[in-house]
Amino acid sequence: MGQTLSEPAKEKLTFSDHDDRILYASSSMQGWRISMEDAHTTQLKLLDKKEYSYFGVFDGHSGQKVAKYSEENLHVRIANDSKFETDIISAIKNGFLGTDDDMKNNPSLQNDPSGCTAVIAIVTPDSEIYVGNAGDSRAVLSEDGVAIPMSDDHKPSNPDESDRITEAGGYIEFGRVNGNLSLSRALGDFEFKQNTKLGAEKQIVTAYPDVKKHGIKIESTEFLVLACDGIWDCLKSQDVVSFIRKNIAEHNDLKRACEDLMERCLSETGDGSIGTDNMTIIIIGFLYNKTETEWYKWMTSRYGEIEI
Repeated sequence: MGQTLSEPAKEKLTFSDHDDRILYASSSMQGWRISMEDAHTTQLKLLDKKEYSYFGVFDGHSGQKVAKYSEENLHVRIANDSKFETDIISAIKNGFLGTDDDMKNNPSLQNDPSGCTAVIAIVTPDSEIYVGNAGDSRAVLSEDGVAIPMSDDHKPSNPDESDRITEAGGYIEFGRVNGNLSLSRALGDFEFKQNTKLGAEKQIVTAYPDVKKHGIKIESTEFLVLACDGIWDCLKSQDVVSFIRKNIAEHNDLKRACEDLMERCLSETGDGSIGTDNMTIIIIGFLYNKTETEWYKWMTSRYGEIEI
């Protein structure tokens, strides 16, 4: 657990935007931590790929440099990959590993001790969602009010992760990589990527992402949530989805849903581990053939019809 303030920093950086397909809101809060190490990206129109949208959450540790670099550059790496429009899964994987390699070769970052999780979502012109994830930030989809996991938390205790860690020369102690890191995949953290006999995917800690795909169903796909573990350590995935659905029905405002969820997770005191972390959340609603007002009305009616 990191050091904490005497009082939480509750100021929230909140933003919202929409086009004819997507309505989203994002918000972040420092909370009890002495510094803000989270970062996030929202690209309603992904660079020159204007029919694609991109969103990402990056939970930094041991500093913010890697998280900020990922915020500013990962989407560029992915969008500019030669396979982006023909094999987006490969483009996402190439983007994660390429961004990590760029940082490793960047003089200003070579000796930086920080790292970050990365969970990103790309919405395509043909109504597909692709989620790439490295670390323990999480993406969860609300499908008819049911929480559908779009990522898996990468923890050292997972069998596949622990096998890779030990085969690369690392060990697990107290549930942490080499007794230090509580997650097993991340961008940065180059002290765990020093085995020159192994490729990037086989290092003690790797930036190699898992990628999941889900087709948007106009009649049932409600929204996607991306958030750091400052949220998920406090509430289960289904509880987060249910909280957001109820909040939308009551207030018709995604920005408020983001902010109220962080307030719900914030601990009353700074002397514990739950509710004292930095918090960042992005909620992405799928409009498709609806105006913003019509989508809120649709969500409100569904909350009454479908309660989980």
